[in-house]
Amino acid sequence: MNQITIVGMGPGSKEYLTVQAIEALTTLPNVYLRTEKHPVVEYLVQKGMRYQSFDELYEAADTFEETYETIANKVLLLAKAGPVVYAVPGNPFVAEKTVALIIASHPNALIKIVHGVSFIDAIITALKYDPVKGLEIVDGLKIESETLNPKKDRLIIQVYNQMVASTVKLQLMLRYQDDHEVVVVNAAGIESLEKIERVPLFELDRNPERFNHLTSLFVPAANASGYTFEDLQNIMVKLRSDNGCPWDREQTHRSLTKYLVEEAYEVLDAVESEDDNALIDELGDVLLQVVFHATIANEDGYFSMDDITDGICQKMIRRHPHVFGDVDVSGSDEVLVNWQAIKAKEKQTEKIHEAMNAVATSIPALIRSQKVQKIAANVGFDWQNVKEAIKKIDEELGEFKVEVEAQDFMKLEEELGDLLMIISNVARHLKIDAEIALAKAIEKFIRRFKYVEEKLAESNEIPNSEALDKMDKLWLEAKIWDKY
Repeated sequence: MNQITIVGMGPGSKEYLTVQAIEALTTLPNVYLRTEKHPVVEYLVQKGMRYQSFDELYEAADTFEETYETIANKVLLLAKAGPVVYAVPGNPFVAEKTVALIIASHPNALIKIVHGVSFIDAIITALKYDPVKGLEIVDGLKIESETLNPKKDRLIIQVYNQMVASTVKLQLMLRYQDDHEVVVVNAAGIESLEKIERVPLFELDRNPERFNHLTSLFVPAANASGYTFEDLQNIMVKLRSDNGCPWDREQTHRSLTKYLVEEAYEVLDAVESEDDNALIDELGDVLLQVVFHATIANEDGYFSMDDITDGICQKMIRRHPHVFGDVDVSGSDEVLVNWQAIKAKEKQTEKIHEAMNAVATSIPALIRSQKVQKIAANVGFDWQNVKEAIKKIDEELGEFKVEVEAQDFMKLEEELGDLLMIISNVARHLKIDAEIALAKAIEKFIRRFKYVEEKLAESNEIPNSEALDKMDKLWLEAKIWDKY
């Protein structure tokens, strides 16, 4: 292994080159440039630089990630033969993936960094902008995976062509008004080329001449009336403060449990009604409960919202090794089997009955029944097909009828439980959520009874035992009416 000298070439103007960078690039041998498409290259050649570049690798790879890995590997390989100088645009530590890859794989003692002025320095100078206000820097090639807060200033880099600009525009239009003014910054710090253009967001990608490898986009914060997740957390802190709401201050984890359950069921109602506005409202209520619990815990020093998000992110990554790891799966069934195995390992439940006991007792019994039976099915303890399970319904129903005749309440309750459990098992075989199926049946009953009651009201009657015969006839009508 030999020394790798990593040099920053600045944002593009020779005035931004450091003395040390000029010396390294013009006097040391084995100079390699990530790209020769940089305005200072011509000046450095005049000063005596002899170099090779990796530009041809950009054409050979399908993605930038592949290109960066290839470049880093080539630099590391070259360093085995002798000292290498590797030069990159700007500052080596700002948006330079190849540098990070090289440093991660090469002995620290054999790496020398020659500082370079970052292109970000040139941009904030051109814009006369102080980043202390809270500037977020986003890679334009990864903007689809970013969470964009319109209340913060944002600098989007690598907006090097019309296609990238179009993707950026579409993502921004999800959070900003179409006419929100954005600033296209070209060749910042290069006096002869620098150009700053302010355009409404909807016009961003209309001129392909606007973009090149020196283009970035500054997006000022919007004067948005909407609120963010951070705002919700701050509101809850205020409500729990001495100057807040007495009711909110009195709440505990235990006192809030019923509200969380209620709000979760209201989400289900909104889903069933296919009402997006209602779903937005109800999901907000559930989110409020999560923030409420996190705020209480944070006050007591137990955990915070960051702990919650960190925990669930770790869990999702851990339980999806086929996405974040190197596990191959054949389909969703295998995903679920792996999920249960990983979950059991996390909970240290090596025995099957321990995994069953780990299913929360506070959830509705029909849901718990299906979860427990799914665990048993994962180890092969299950009916081979739904027809066999349906036969078991007849058997359990027969046993239930016997106990009805015997009038033994304890036995009757037990047999009814067995009957309900096998029915939920049949539902599981058919991939039907028994709890949701029952909830829909209840709604259907209420809907049909409403029909009966309204028909009785037409003749100034009300539902009671005296109108039972008429109610039976109307019920049959309601069943026909309900189908249409």
